[in-house]
Amino acid sequence: MDRREALRRAAWIMGGAISAPAVMGILKGCAAKPTIDWKPAFLTEEQGILVTQVADIIIPKTDTPGAKEVGVPGFIDLMLKDVYTKEDQEKYINSLKAFDEEAKKEHGDPFIELSPQDQTAFVKKLHDAVVKDKSENAPAYRSFIMTTKELTMLGFFTSEVGATKVLQYVAVPGSYKGCIPLSEAGNGKTWAT
Repeated sequence: MDRREALRRAAWIMGGAISAPAVMGILKGCAAKPTIDWKPAFLTEEQGILVTQVADIIIPKTDTPGAKEVGVPGFIDLMLKDVYTKEDQEKYINSLKAFDEEAKKEHGDPFIELSPQDQTAFVKKLHDAVVKDKSENAPAYRSFIMTTKELTMLGFFTSEVGATKVLQYVAVPGSYKGCIPLSEAGNGKTWAT
């Protein structure tokens, strides 16, 4: 059942009179709650959903699988747990919380509850602001945006799909050919190795 149908039925049952809070309750209640198909080892499930959504915005599914499909969010979670120092972990989590607070301030809802279009526009807006602002007073969400972008790209391009379907990959390159036209060098793709 979609939202319009739920509203129509509720209005019919109540004789056409529905209060604004009731409408909001129906609209919020009918929205599918986002989930993830991996179990976070470091992040909470809600943080895992947020990281999954942001990674999917950074590298979405096109004619090749996106970050979510190749397991990048799980990679980010394990990198944070196993590689990052306690100080860097805390910095990332605090920055993630600042990112979500900024979403609530701007849109009235947590990031994971925004529409996909609002999520994409929000991430792009904050990313562009962070890239532009090189000062020491950068926004509190800077670490989250930049670290998530870095780990998303690292996880994706070191995955089998990223290395073989997006980049070129030859386990053992053939003979050396000096000056050849770029068009003969491999369909214009950058080499993975």
